[in-house]
Amino acid sequence: MEDIFDPKSLTMSVLASPSMANFSGVMHGGELMKLLDQVAYACATRYCGCGVVTIGVDGMVFKNPIPIGSLVIFLASVNYVGSSSCEVGIKVISEDIKNRFVTHCNSCYFTMVAIDKEGKKVKIPPLTPTTEAEKRRFEAAKKRKEFRVQIKPH
Repeated sequence: MEDIFDPKSLTMSVLASPSMANFSGVMHGGELMKLLDQVAYACATRYCGCGVVTIGVDGMVFKNPIPIGSLVIFLASVNYVGSSSCEVGIKVISEDIKNRFVTHCNSCYFTMVAIDKEGKKVKIPPLTPTTEAEKRRFEAAKKRKEFRVQIKPH
């Protein structure tokens, strides 16, 4: 099969339906978080070539509500890779498909660990950032990782 996808990135979209609404009539934050975890899983699995599990989430900030009926677009990328873990950055865009207007609604960072069928950590391919954007995301992810190590309880 031809390799037509960049293994470091993933774009997914879903329509915000009425079943996803909270009591204010916009997309429920928990629904968004569930979708974000699925996007992080798909992006990291594509890159690692094996199953992954979520071990942490950084920077979950709800910037703008997502109206029901909007197209929710997830732009994900593997930003940093350790020996068995990787950071997946996700930007969430809400598109008013009737009026062709987009809003940045959320950005966050998932740390995923690659595992084998027995649930043991496995090594994953190293990441070599090539574009300026990839290099910028790599350096920012490295700083987030250093910060997490500093605040980790002993």
